Amino acid sequence: MIKIKRIYEKYSSDDGFRILIDRLWPRGVSKANAHVDLWLREIAPTDHLREWFSHDPKKWKSFKKKYKEELNENKSSLDKIRDLQKEHKTITLVFSAKDEQHNNAIVLGEVLHILLQS
Repeated sequence: MIKIKRIYEKYSSDDGFRILIDRLWPRGVSKANAHVDLWLREIAPTDHLREWFSHDPKKWKSFKKKYKEELNENKSSLDKIRDLQKEHKTITLVFSAKDEQHNNAIVLGEVLHILLQS
């Protein structure tokens, strides 16, 4: 099972194995309080794509397409999450964006859902 959660939400043991999927560490969150089991920076959008998108909902469709292209070039990180999901059953993708509907975690979750079905 793949879950998605903002890092600013309260930690729960139901989260399972927590993976921070942002390139930058979230502001105002100590590593001790983050309850992050793995910081997988390399699965985050490139700096160029992240800065271009700038969480602008008008760019959402283009961002999704471009980020999926980046993910297709990053099979090793996707495989790592797939292997961790087999081991831990529940994986929570942790992100810091304020917009909970237009962010890299949503796209990554969609890609993983398809990958884990196959």
